[in-house]
Amino acid sequence: MREGFRQSMAWLHTWAGLVVCWILFLIFSAGTASYFRDEITFWMTPELHLTDSPQVAPAIAIKHAAEALQKKAGDAERWFISMPTERNSAMRIGWIPAPPKDGSKPVGRRFQSETMNPATGEKLEDVRDTRGGEFLYRLHFDLHYMPVIWARWLVGICAMFMLVAIISGVITHKRIFKDFFTFRPRKGQRSWLDAHNAAAVLPLPFHLMITYTGLITMMFMYMPWGAQSAYKGDQNAFFAEVFPSVGGRGKAAGSAAPLTDLGVLATQAQAHWNGAALSTISVNNPGDANATVVITREKAKSLSYLQPAMTFKGTTGELVGTAGEDPSGAAVTRGALYGLHMAHFADPWLRTLFFLFGLSGCVMVASGALLWAVKSRQKQAKAIAQGARVSFGLRLVDALNIGAIAGLPIAFATYFWANRMLPVELAQRPQAEINCFFIAWGVAAVLAQIRPSMGMWRLQLWFGALMFIGIPVLNVFTTHSHLGVTLLQGKGPWPVAGFDLTVLALGIALAMTARILGKREKKKAGGKVQSADATGGKLKEAA
Repeated sequence: MREGFRQSMAWLHTWAGLVVCWILFLIFSAGTASYFRDEITFWMTPELHLTDSPQVAPAIAIKHAAEALQKKAGDAERWFISMPTERNSAMRIGWIPAPPKDGSKPVGRRFQSETMNPATGEKLEDVRDTRGGEFLYRLHFDLHYMPVIWARWLVGICAMFMLVAIISGVITHKRIFKDFFTFRPRKGQRSWLDAHNAAAVLPLPFHLMITYTGLITMMFMYMPWGAQSAYKGDQNAFFAEVFPSVGGRGKAAGSAAPLTDLGVLATQAQAHWNGAALSTISVNNPGDANATVVITREKAKSLSYLQPAMTFKGTTGELVGTAGEDPSGAAVTRGALYGLHMAHFADPWLRTLFFLFGLSGCVMVASGALLWAVKSRQKQAKAIAQGARVSFGLRLVDALNIGAIAGLPIAFATYFWANRMLPVELAQRPQAEINCFFIAWGVAAVLAQIRPSMGMWRLQLWFGALMFIGIPVLNVFTTHSHLGVTLLQGKGPWPVAGFDLTVLALGIALAMTARILGKREKKKAGGKVQSADATGGKLKEAA
């Protein structure tokens, strides 16, 4: 602390941000896209764009869904039925298969789902199988190809570093609000600092909120000691009392018993909620004597994420209890913080604002990482001019910056291209789309490590730009709901047009960035030639 408090905070801000900035960029990018995850899923199922979902009474649709689940997954551990919503007109059924009978741990992600025709209970065969926006939503806190618990701990650590970086950054920049209105282009380090300030200051409340509430959503995993002490280590009892909508699952009795009519239970739940729409129906231990049914009401347009729920015995239909109708103050507080993070309460315009603030967070993280590299390169400029190589640390950061900041947009665009290009009937199609995402990102990251140069920056930015701009063009040849129909003729759904216009704008932004970098390189190269000519002329005069 001999350098002073603010200087110490500057050091903390730099390293708290740099150590995890590349994972944070992924979290911010995927989380930002998640504000429109239902719309992304809808875009990625073009077969639903020009078809109207049959109008069927909820009780009948739920009865058909239960019959379909009985045929497809009669011995599953849990069933899920997702009702159509304002943002997602499709009805989906899902299930978690029972664990292996030999006691071994299940391998891979177990959840399976499919889109269903509510009028017949049959799978919509023509609709391509995809995880759509749900993959991006899960990616921002579950990552992929690794155990979920490890991923959430890693994301939580990164979020804590982010919170420290935000607070220390506010302390460090004593003129942060004044500097927000200042941008000095083509000034090297000063320009990057101005960009970093501009991306951070205006949405600062959002960045603080989204980081803190992200930690709150996982607080029982990160800080379990209070619950463990109060409930003597019985975590199931704690969750049954705090989250009664998921309580009562219990263990299977091991004796078969028929499941009651879910349609009747749905009608009873709707009557209890004065005709409010239903959101999900989950069945624990279906076909077992200890089966339970949990029905949740559709989310209200309120800040809190809490949803009222009713729990029934699966064999008799007897009401076990209700939850969320008279929550405690602590539950309301957590529900509000959770709701702020998820933004389910927001209308399309407010979600668009959250989306833009999320993009500013991506710019903030990216500019901070680039600022460190610019500072380090300036410190090593004299040695580099004399023929020395850049340090290992600077070369590594340069490569990671290219792989994350320029490579990740390529991965996103590849994911959307794969949705259109892979055969609809391909087995394990959702995982194939996800594999394409990571393969593209892996190739970009490896190329960046091989040659972390300005040329590689331009190459990857141009490639990402062309892929994003090419998505609306690709739709012309692969779907009947391209911009020519949705925008010019006004015949298609607006969420599809909004997606196409968004990726088009992102592609143009990447192209402009690549073009600016190209101009700077040409100007820099021209300056070196003029300097060499001037030096040569002086040498001739001296001779």
